[in-house]
Amino acid sequence: MNEDQEYNEFEDEELDNVIILNDENGNEVSFEFLDLIEYENEEYVVLLPMDQGDDEEGEVVILKLEETESETEESYVSVDDESTLQAVFDIFKDKFKDEFDFTDGKNDEE
Repeated sequence: MNEDQEYNEFEDEELDNVIILNDENGNEVSFEFLDLIEYENEEYVVLLPMDQGDDEEGEVVILKLEETESETEESYVSVDDESTLQAVFDIFKDKFKDEFDFTDGKNDEE
């Protein structure tokens, strides 16, 4: 019974890291919150989609955090500027270089 309690506590802890967003079709998509990065006086969240297949490499999603009038809700918007995305990702990679195995996203063809 003690193992069940530990599992439930771990499960609750894991759920604290989950952000559910709506995609362009109104479908709910779950993401694991990885980090909040501040860059040029703006805040960006780094998220990992939770519904990726086991054989897929984890590709993160970076969204800009925008303030809303509500104190309980946050708004996330996509970032179109490639240089900003790269800069935020570079900060994230540097911060977590010992925890994640990063690849450049290019296929090695020999």
